[in-house]
Amino acid sequence: MRRLSIGVRLTLWYVAIFALGELLFGASMFLILRHNLYDLVDDGLESQIEDLRNFLGAQQKDANTAKLREEMAAIYEHEHAGDFLAISDQNGEPIYRSRFLQAQESMPLQPDQARRPLIRTRRIHGQHFRFAFERLNVDGRVYTLEMGAPADDAFETLQLFRSYLLIFAPLLLVVSTGVGYWMSRKALAPVDALVRTARDISGTNLNRRLQTLKTGDELQRLTDTLNEMLDRIESAFQKITQFTADASHELRTPVSLIRTEAELALRRSRTEAEYEESLRQILQEAERTTLLIEQLLELARADSGRESLIMQPVDLLAVVRSVVSSWQQVAAVRNLQFTTEICKLDALVMGDATLLRRLADILLDNAFKYTPSPGSVRLALEVRAETAVITVQDSGAGIAQEDQEKIFERFYRVDTARSRAQGGVGLGLAIAEWIVLQHRGAISVESRPGEGATFRAELPLIAVDVPSPLLMK
Repeated sequence: MRRLSIGVRLTLWYVAIFALGELLFGASMFLILRHNLYDLVDDGLESQIEDLRNFLGAQQKDANTAKLREEMAAIYEHEHAGDFLAISDQNGEPIYRSRFLQAQESMPLQPDQARRPLIRTRRIHGQHFRFAFERLNVDGRVYTLEMGAPADDAFETLQLFRSYLLIFAPLLLVVSTGVGYWMSRKALAPVDALVRTARDISGTNLNRRLQTLKTGDELQRLTDTLNEMLDRIESAFQKITQFTADASHELRTPVSLIRTEAELALRRSRTEAEYEESLRQILQEAERTTLLIEQLLELARADSGRESLIMQPVDLLAVVRSVVSSWQQVAAVRNLQFTTEICKLDALVMGDATLLRRLADILLDNAFKYTPSPGSVRLALEVRAETAVITVQDSGAGIAQEDQEKIFERFYRVDTARSRAQGGVGLGLAIAEWIVLQHRGAISVESRPGEGATFRAELPLIAVDVPSPLLMK
């Protein structure tokens, strides 16, 4: 079942609330008007009852019922107040009863209704009356009173008011429905514009943006948020596109070399030494391709958030020392001077020991790779206020200022030909930056052409409250 649109639902809610408001307002106004109209009639009744009380009080105390009946008939038969009057003594003997009420049955009065008049609405021969029933105690004599007053005017006013409500309330509801629908459509018109624009945005035109609103309300915040999201999507899409293109280019080169070397080896018969040389070239390119694929997979896992980090207290001293021995051998083979400056202070960080070791290896590999013989590479670990700093400095060719801003981008290489000859694919520093960011740190480079380069990775320290298991040896 298709759901109603937001505009229609808002209109229905608006109509329902307005209808409920009309109902409550109309009912309350009707009740208030009825109460006030009845009060006017009842006030007249109470005034007539008070006049009757005064009349009875003015009679002689020893007057009998016959005398009282004669006096009341002489006065009330010619007054309007006597048209709907009936009174009897304490024995129930009638004293006076108007001709109109002689044909009607009296309403019995209960003993607990003696103090205040009991007022009821009665309909007699199509006419509406308000009747008061009361026991009057005058000078020790008790009288049972029944007195009425016409209330047709009040009922006609109430009926007229009710008719107006029944006529105008539906009209107002219809008008409010139309106005509510128009207002909802007008309020949601920017949303429809946003929907139309969003439907036109695809992978080929991610640079399009939703129309910026200046309404200062939720719609403007929604538009701004969606445009910011599109900026992030476009940036991620461009990175993925660039990454795919660079990866394809990097993979195509070693595959082409492997294929070419194999075709040349099979084109004619060769000596055993020539076959060994061809296989060595194929193996070298296969190893380079394997390294590239492993780095691509590592970056892909990092981008997707599936790279699992085992975060725990790690002693950076132990991590740095663990990589020194292997790189000393590399320095000896490449005829490079390799020095270390490792502080003896506690350098405990919250991190993944394997990734931190890989960070140090990447920085050292980059330094050794671009430092010609005879040259020098220095590895330092120092503890500052709240950070541990891993510094790798080399005496290589250095990096130009314009290249320093891009050195951590994927597949970026300062010298493409030279990097390929040394086996670089431009992913190491990108992985190093990711590792540092995952440890809430920062990485930077300082370099001048011809003066070497210095890479610094700063990692936040953690407080040492209890001896770490890694240090308890």
